[in-house]
Amino acid sequence: MKSAKHKPLLLRGARQVGKSSAVRNLSKKFEYYVEINFEEDIEARVVFEKSNLTPQLLCEKLTSLYGIPIIEGKTLLFFDEIQSCIPAISSMRFFYEKMSGLHIIAAGSLLEFALEEIPSCGVGRIRTMFMYPFSFFEFLEAMGNPFLLEAVKKSGLQNPLDDVLHHNVLYLLKIFLIIGGMPEVVATYVNDRDLLKCQNVLDELTVSLKNDFSKYRKRIPALQISVAFDSVVRQTGNKFVYTDKEQVYSAFQIKHAVELLIMAGLVIPVIRTSANGLPLGAEINSKYRKLLLLDTGIFQRLLGLQLSDILLNDDFDLINKGNIAEMYAGLELLKSASCYEQTQLYYWQREERNSCAEVDYIVQKNDSIIPIEVKSGKQGKMQSLYLFMNEKKSERGIRTSLENFGRVDKIDIYPLYAISQLINNQQK
Repeated sequence: MKSAKHKPLLLRGARQVGKSSAVRNLSKKFEYYVEINFEEDIEARVVFEKSNLTPQLLCEKLTSLYGIPIIEGKTLLFFDEIQSCIPAISSMRFFYEKMSGLHIIAAGSLLEFALEEIPSCGVGRIRTMFMYPFSFFEFLEAMGNPFLLEAVKKSGLQNPLDDVLHHNVLYLLKIFLIIGGMPEVVATYVNDRDLLKCQNVLDELTVSLKNDFSKYRKRIPALQISVAFDSVVRQTGNKFVYTDKEQVYSAFQIKHAVELLIMAGLVIPVIRTSANGLPLGAEINSKYRKLLLLDTGIFQRLLGLQLSDILLNDDFDLINKGNIAEMYAGLELLKSASCYEQTQLYYWQREERNSCAEVDYIVQKNDSIIPIEVKSGKQGKMQSLYLFMNEKKSERGIRTSLENFGRVDKIDIYPLYAISQLINNQQK
């Protein structure tokens, strides 16, 4: 913890993904820890709103207020729910300039809305980190079997998992599809191994997330947000159509509400790309998007899926009700990307009229464009995948399902549980 230049860290992500808990766990490595919750602590808000933003002066006042020393190299200063105090967000860039030895982390549940109000949020002076619910590998780690996790990480096209281990991991994957990666739910399962109790926690989380709809924008009714949210659930895995099933709101109003859900981190967009070259975002059509929820556990609760369909069946079509596997695959790709940048997901659809050719995900690996298709069986012909590869002259494609590792022609087969490592471990 020696004094050195540190950029303040801004944690961004949806509510309940574990931002505050992660910081509190990190605080154990510091001699002193000061946590300020700007939603709850009015006096702290006043310090920032009524004072100039000189770091030394702010630290003096905060030390007096909390009775804890704030010392460079020894103290971790945590600004929680910082979206409730805009001056505190503005102050962070001055800490890097004038007190760069102090470790500062800030987080907020609806931070994206606050950042919109600040023209320049310390570009080059603040480091941003994006957080999501647990990945499947993090779930395996939480389950307390490091040997199984290590075996999965070492597996690949040349060394697939032993059949017994493969089926064991598939069972845990089904559990993960049911409970999702929200930290409170994962902790409940790890401690109690009770899926019904996990479902209760998911229901409570869903109610809490929906209660936040009223905070998104004062001029937009919470019902409008709720209608858009329900529409995302119904249409997950398909091209999103901005229509209100009950015709209460216009397509424009639904689109506006969806954008707020994306900003809040509850909804993840997947944009159509032509994939003719790099970067993938250079040729996109933002009118064509798929929308994913941030967590499979919340999704399956909202959709009312039966636990037995996922847990007791090896029939992929039953397990994949509501496109839950495609959703899981996209979320795993997102979680495996760099946490220091906001990664965009892409899919491909042939632009010719009346064509139904579509590839679930398109990713970049170094200078290559790799198509990924989530299949519902072991004998699929993969016409869309082959069509894409022929049109784009791709050397390699990916198919992912419940199968073990394998290869068919130019198609590498990856089990769903290993999708997060397929880009890093691509083998020739």
